[in-house]
Amino acid sequence: MPEEPGTAKQPTVRTLDARSLRGLAHPLRMRMLAALRQDGPATASQLAERLGESSGSTSYHLRQLAAHGFVEDAPEHGKGRERWWRAAHDGTRFDESLTSDDDPETRGAADVFLHEIAAIHAQEMNTWLGSAHGWPDTWRRASDLSDFTLQLTPEQSGELIQKMHALVNSYRDLPRAQDTETVRVHTHAFPRRNGA
Repeated sequence: MPEEPGTAKQPTVRTLDARSLRGLAHPLRMRMLAALRQDGPATASQLAERLGESSGSTSYHLRQLAAHGFVEDAPEHGKGRERWWRAAHDGTRFDESLTSDDDPETRGAADVFLHEIAAIHAQEMNTWLGSAHGWPDTWRRASDLSDFTLQLTPEQSGELIQKMHALVNSYRDLPRAQDTETVRVHTHAFPRRNGA
């Protein structure tokens, strides 16, 4: 049984500012950071192989991520000359004010960041749909692809989002059972005009 919302250990989340956003808003950097968060520490070579990139490219982008505080050394994993990296935080929080920043470079970085998040979510969903046949029925029945249309005020939408996040986080530190798998949960909430 999950803990009550608000009682589970909260993830460490970094709120993006204009500088850190510009350091992160690159498709490969975002994919590398996601891989380190989801799969744990890795070397530049391992990330290159996993993401279909050159190790020179992943090395460069890891150094950029480190310069902006998104990744850090994981020396307990390394042997010899291999440099291992880990994510410095569990997640990233996007400040909507960045989309209307006075600096056009920051606004452009915000656009890249948000579109890449949407692309990552779509890719993960497509990967699941393409591989679901290889999972047991119990997992196929325990997956979800739903959407809802509600009539809400901005305040009600914000309240709903907070409650969903609290509920999801209440499952974060449950004891690991034998059949535990990593489960990705996406939430999207946005206004839509009729006919759009």
